[in-house]
Amino acid sequence: MNFRRIFLVKCLLLLFPSVKCSSTSWVYKAVNETALLSIAAPGSIYEATWRKGTQRLVQIRDNRAKHFVNKEQCRCAILRNGTLEIQRLEKEDSGNYTVQVYQKNGQLKAEESIMLLVQEPVPQPILMAECRNKSVSIKCEAKGKAKDEVFLIELTQPNGKNIQKNATVLEWRGWNSGTFRCVVKNKVSEKMAEKAINCSGKMDFYLILSIAGGAVFFVIFVICIIYCIRRRKTKRNEIHGEERAMQTLPVVDHDRGTMRELPPAPSKPTPRQQRVQQRPLPPQPQEPQQPRPQPRPRTQPRTPNPPRHRP
Repeated sequence: MNFRRIFLVKCLLLLFPSVKCSSTSWVYKAVNETALLSIAAPGSIYEATWRKGTQRLVQIRDNRAKHFVNKEQCRCAILRNGTLEIQRLEKEDSGNYTVQVYQKNGQLKAEESIMLLVQEPVPQPILMAECRNKSVSIKCEAKGKAKDEVFLIELTQPNGKNIQKNATVLEWRGWNSGTFRCVVKNKVSEKMAEKAINCSGKMDFYLILSIAGGAVFFVIFVICIIYCIRRRKTKRNEIHGEERAMQTLPVVDHDRGTMRELPPAPSKPTPRQQRVQQRPLPPQPQEPQQPRPQPRPRTQPRTPNPPRHRP
């Protein structure tokens, strides 16, 4: 942009308040398109001259056009309303275009500045995706970018969006499956590539969580079982202790008026005592049986009872 020329125009505006001037506007066009640079000054145009930088291109005066450069080289024309038309745009056509509008008496009516930027259309993006170690790996690439070309590369994934300026490759890696969109765009064009990716990493992640939760639950269950068994065993030992204490207490014999101790409860025989009990006892010598004593005969006869008399 020619800042010196703009500064000069502002100074002229201070000197000539009747002169109107608009701010610099930007126009973006693609290669091989047609650009129309119009004049924003109101009213009819008597004389208008277009320049690119300091070089005069074309002029219209009293509805008659005049070229200062070769028509074929410029590929430009001026319309009756003062609009500059440039056909089959090339990247070399980019630059600052200024127009000066004069009234019929030769007084400057307006001076405008337009910045024209001609850009190449963006290349078709290439979206590559693959599953690595149960995760999704995405690569968005735009090949064929020129050195002076500026565009945005945008990758849309299920949980967000990644944007990078003036880059040719954008990569992303995560666990989310779904639809991925790669967009490459600039001021004059936009192209997109889309692909649906479904990896099993997300399901496996939940499976790992469920297995870990099941293992934790199993450990807690085993701890509860061990605690219940130990508590039951402790309670049983307490009951046996109370029974033994009751058995060792002295018991009062009311018939004899004495106190005696209860015999200890038979304990469980040891394996040695069981073997001793299982051995057969030696035969005992049998004593001759003595005859039972016979009843004595009665020596005195039994006296009969006297008869009872009724009253």
